[in-house]
Amino acid sequence: MHLFTSTKRAFMLAALSAVALSSWAQNYPSHLLTMVVPYPAGGGSDFVARQIQPELSKQLGQQVMVENIGGVGGALGVQKVLSAPADGYQLVLGSPMELMLAPLAMNAVKYKPEDLKLAAQLVTTTMVLLTRKDLPANNVNELIELSKKPGAKELSYASVGPGSLYHLVGERFTQLTKAKTLHVPYKGMAPILTDLMGSQIDMVFMPLVGNVPALIQEGKVKALGITAKQPLARFPQLEPLAINKNLEGFEFDLWAGIQVPKNTPADVTAKLNKAIYDGLQNPDIRKAYEGTGNSLPKPMTPAELDKLYVSEIARYQAIAKSINLQPQ
Repeated sequence: MHLFTSTKRAFMLAALSAVALSSWAQNYPSHLLTMVVPYPAGGGSDFVARQIQPELSKQLGQQVMVENIGGVGGALGVQKVLSAPADGYQLVLGSPMELMLAPLAMNAVKYKPEDLKLAAQLVTTTMVLLTRKDLPANNVNELIELSKKPGAKELSYASVGPGSLYHLVGERFTQLTKAKTLHVPYKGMAPILTDLMGSQIDMVFMPLVGNVPALIQEGKVKALGITAKQPLARFPQLEPLAINKNLEGFEFDLWAGIQVPKNTPADVTAKLNKAIYDGLQNPDIRKAYEGTGNSLPKPMTPAELDKLYVSEIARYQAIAKSINLQPQ
């Protein structure tokens, strides 16, 4: 009898909790939301967040505030969101850089990518392989051959630091092509472009956004290919690097999306998902994103995003392992 009573009580408590949670989720959101951008104001991530902010506020019926929290390669902002209640009021605008690579590359980062889930993707962009304008190579095969010539020095390639996406892509390129390369870490993209245009470094993988297309068109740097799976309509002259026999499967999209802690209720995540994708139908937002070289991915359900997120984690962890990436 005691066992029956205890079991019945536990069942009733669980049922009441479920009802309360459902009611709470139905009323979500009821107050201010914060979207954390894990970098200082004025950068690419900040631009993406502030374009969607007004429309997301409209769709949710509550004000969404953007908060910039830079530091530790973006991990500081992610950690702030993970330290808050998993109730959908603290969001983070993240990418593979902070979510998947920072935990692999830095001992100071204690969270795991599995601690979050993807509510929606906002934008994607491809990367382009750029070289200095006076490098005697006009395609990928010539670049590889150049590095293998007897007595040739290593090709220097830049990134924004060990464990960054650009570092992993560069190492994967080296691994597949057997080219002789030297990794040169920088503290940001701006000095990389300055040194590339000044012929101080040989090459770099970087997003095909911002002023990069103009630099290519003006002949200040050379572009040898893109990391997209298919050619881009706006850059038909740039071939996907993956069509090269030495670079099979060399496909990388840099994406940005809105994440929440993994324990955020499913109903809340679904509301965020719908609000974000409905907001992305705004033609002004689409024009702003596409005008800076970004693409808008097709809307995905939370279940589809879960599957994508898990596959992205596995992919980047496998690449990091293959190049023996060690946290610092």
